[in-house]
Amino acid sequence: MPEHRQGQSNGTVLAIDGACRRPGIPPGAGTRHGEDLMGLTIVHKSDLATRKKNPRVALVLAGGAVTGGAYKLGGLKALDDFLVNRKTTDFDIYVGLSAGAFLAAPLAGGVTPPEMLRSLDGTSEDFTYLSPLDFYNPNLAEFAQKPLEFLVDLLTYLPSALYDFLAQTPELVRSLQEPLAQARRRPTLANLIECVKPVIDAVGAAREFPFPLAYLPSGLFDNASLERYLRHNIDRRGMTNDFRVLYRLRQVELYIVAMNLDTAERVVFGHDEDTSLTISEAVQASTALPGFYKPARLKGVDYVDGGVRRTANIDVAIEHGAELVICYNPFRPFHNRVVRRFVPEKGRYEIEGRPLASQGMLTVLNQVLRTLLHSRLQLGIQQYQDDPSFQGDIILLEPGETDLAFFKMAPLNLWAGRSAGAHGYLSVTQAIEAHYEMIRQILQTYGVLMSRKEVREGLERLLHNEPSEGPEDVLLRDVPKRELRVA
Repeated sequence: MPEHRQGQSNGTVLAIDGACRRPGIPPGAGTRHGEDLMGLTIVHKSDLATRKKNPRVALVLAGGAVTGGAYKLGGLKALDDFLVNRKTTDFDIYVGLSAGAFLAAPLAGGVTPPEMLRSLDGTSEDFTYLSPLDFYNPNLAEFAQKPLEFLVDLLTYLPSALYDFLAQTPELVRSLQEPLAQARRRPTLANLIECVKPVIDAVGAAREFPFPLAYLPSGLFDNASLERYLRHNIDRRGMTNDFRVLYRLRQVELYIVAMNLDTAERVVFGHDEDTSLTISEAVQASTALPGFYKPARLKGVDYVDGGVRRTANIDVAIEHGAELVICYNPFRPFHNRVVRRFVPEKGRYEIEGRPLASQGMLTVLNQVLRTLLHSRLQLGIQQYQDDPSFQGDIILLEPGETDLAFFKMAPLNLWAGRSAGAHGYLSVTQAIEAHYEMIRQILQTYGVLMSRKEVREGLERLLHNEPSEGPEDVLLRDVPKRELRVA
């Protein structure tokens, strides 16, 4: 299927399955619009001429660690400022994994993005301060236990192996009779090896040698503290920690995605899915980032970060009836501007710019991880673009591919949360502003109204940092919704 490139205003617009026009959208044309600099991708397949009856709107939040989570909060705050009659706490379906799960659970319970941002510095009235110890809770138990296990197993290896070997002696003697007889008749090297094999097999089967690498802790930190933090604040705010009760009280569907470490299968927690865990426990399961956190062992099952299996799980929202999906993925690869040219006089290539490879292993891993997550998500988006049975709309928000400031933010830096939030606000504001009419038309068919007023005022304060109201005031103020209906 060919792609047609059109327009170069603030990025590249991609149209698949026919032409697209800006700023209007042809109804039901099945078009895809990609916006590289601002990180906006739209899959539009619905008929804008028809108002949807009782439409179901979903918010899907991918991972992103600390800075990615704060970036999403700032972006959700910007989205809220655009929305008039329906806010990000008023959607029908919420899907979260990893850091997105940590945000989706409070949003589904009615906690606003500014309120969650205030918890980063302890000024929230609803949520307590998210302290460094809540996030960086050392895995002390395994760091103390594993060396002792190694020492005990090492000291007891020889006696235990000898005991196990002797216990197998009668069977070993029987298995050696034929090879020994063969070796006596023909004392070749091959026959001698056949005599040694049963002995080696018996020693190896008796007891595994305790190699040090097998005794490393399963993670640097323990995210049980995040579960305690979320559970405490859910109780403190009078919210429910049960998926089924949440659905019954608020008519909101919350789905948290994790991976079963032993089976490598995706696990979806929700009121009509797996209900074996509470909401806070499901968030713990979904945020267990391998290596950083130890696997979350809950009711005998070991879970790890849901992003290991899939990047965003848009399919969960669509399978549960979502017609409009707003997805937010903060991890996107950085397009590094590097020019390489051959200089004949010098007989070698010269590089203009700074390659990522020269910036250390962490930068390389950062780029590789972002590429993996982004490419998987784009593949999923393309599948819905090509699927004739899907007739809804998807709006995907991501950082711009040349966003160096966000790329340089360490994903696990808790202290960069506020600056990441401000950056997310600016990024989403500019992305939506660049295609405002396109998005406004789509949302309006789902009964969601938009306005530029609040965002333009907030953007002015953020960019110019007015003395009367600084960037923090813009991020932390709540803009109430207005009860308006689409005719």
